[in-house]
Amino acid sequence: MLKVNQQRRDLFFTFVNQFWRLVSGPLIILLIPLFLSPEQQGYWFLFGSLAALSIFADLGFSNIILQFSAHEYAFLRFSDKGLLEGEEINLKKLGSFFRFTIKWISTICIVVFPIIYIIGISFFIRDDVLGIYLIPWTIFAIGSLITFFNNSILSFIEGLNKIEAVQKIRFRVAVLNTIIMIVILVLGGSIYALAFSMLLSASSIFASIFGTWKKLLRQLLDVSKGFDYSWRKEVLPLFAKYAVSFSSGYFIFQIYTPLMHYFHGPVYGGKVGITLALVTAIFTMSNIWMYTVIPKMNMLISQKLWHDLDKIFVKRLLFTVSTYLFIALGVLVFVALFGNLWVIPQIVSRFLPAIPLLVLLACYLFQTIINGWALYLRGHKQEPYVVPSVISAVWVATVTFLVGMFLSPIWFFLGFFTKYIWGIPICYVIYRRCKVLWHGKY
Repeated sequence: MLKVNQQRRDLFFTFVNQFWRLVSGPLIILLIPLFLSPEQQGYWFLFGSLAALSIFADLGFSNIILQFSAHEYAFLRFSDKGLLEGEEINLKKLGSFFRFTIKWISTICIVVFPIIYIIGISFFIRDDVLGIYLIPWTIFAIGSLITFFNNSILSFIEGLNKIEAVQKIRFRVAVLNTIIMIVILVLGGSIYALAFSMLLSASSIFASIFGTWKKLLRQLLDVSKGFDYSWRKEVLPLFAKYAVSFSSGYFIFQIYTPLMHYFHGPVYGGKVGITLALVTAIFTMSNIWMYTVIPKMNMLISQKLWHDLDKIFVKRLLFTVSTYLFIALGVLVFVALFGNLWVIPQIVSRFLPAIPLLVLLACYLFQTIINGWALYLRGHKQEPYVVPSVISAVWVATVTFLVGMFLSPIWFFLGFFTKYIWGIPICYVIYRRCKVLWHGKY
C-alpha cells in the first residue's frame, strides 16, 4: 500500500508540475507576440535552440545517472532521518557513483559550454546583431550551464525514488521562472526576460538541491571514501551507444529553428520555434505517465520481475498516448472555435500554418510510442536504438536542409514526418526482439 501511495504522490506532483507548464507555457506563448517583435521572437527561440546543443554535453548521461543510481538503490532504503541504509556494498557503490557523476559533469561543463557560447556569438555576428544580443546571450548561457549541472544531480536523486521531492523543487522553480519572465516582458525587457529567468531559476534550483539533500550527499561522499569501483568500465560501453543516439536526437528534434532562421530569417525561425514549443509542451505533459515510473521500472528490471514490469509499462504507455491525443485535439478545437476572437488572430499569425502544425502533431504522436519503447529497453542498461537513431538523424538533417534550400517553408518538416513512416516498424521489431532475448518466457 505504501508503494502504491508513493507512486500516486509521484504522479500527482509530476502532474502538478507539468500542469503548471501547460498553463504557463501557453501564457508565455501568448505574451511573446504581444511584447516582442517578429524578429525578437526569432532570436528568443534561437536562444533555446542553441541551448539545446547541451545535448552534446549530456549525450544521454543523465539517463545513465538515473538508471545506475536506481539499480543500486533497489537494495537500499531511507531511514527516518533521511539517510540511506541497507547493503553496505550497494551503499558504497552508490556513493562512489555519485563521486563519478560529479567529476564527469564538471569536466563536461568546462569543455562543452564554451563551444556552445561561441556558436551563439557566430550567429549574432553573421546577422550583425552582436551588440544587441551579446549580454542577454551571456546571461542565458551561464544559466544554461548551471541548469545542466542541476539536472544531472536531480537525475541521480530521482534514481533514489525521490520523484515527489524533485518535482516539488521543479514546480517552485517553474513558478519563479514564469513570474520573472512575465514581469520583465511586461516591463519591456524583451529578450532579457528569457535570460534573467533562466539564470535566476537555475540558481534557485542549485540552492534547493544542496539545501534539501545536504546530509544525504555528504553521507554518500563519506561512505565512499577509499572505496574503489571502476564505473568507467561499466558506464562507458553504454555511454558510447547513448552518445550516438542522443547526439542523433539533436538532428532529429532540434535543428528546425536554427535551420529555418538560417534559410528564411528570424521571423520564420520564430514561427517554427513557437510552434515547436506548443507541440513539445503537449508531448511533455503526456509523458508524465511514463516519467513517474522510470525509477520503478529500473528497480523491477534489477529484480527481474518481468511480469510486473510489463504490466506497469503497457498501462502507462496507453495513458501517455491517450493524454497526447486528448490535449492535441483540444488545442485544435480551441483554435477552430475561437481563432477569430480578441487578440487570438494576432497570436495565431505568429505560428506556422495548419499543414505543418498537423504534421508536427502527428510526428510527436509517433514519438510518444517510440519514446516509451526506448525507456523500457534502456532500463536494461542497453541502447538497441543506436543504428535507427543515426540513420534517422542523417535522413532528417539531409531532407530538412534540402527542403530549406529549395522548397517553401510549408514543407519544412517533410524529413521529420517521413522518418516515422519507416522508423516505427523498425523500432517495434527491435523492441519485441530485445524483450524475447532478454526476458525469455516468464
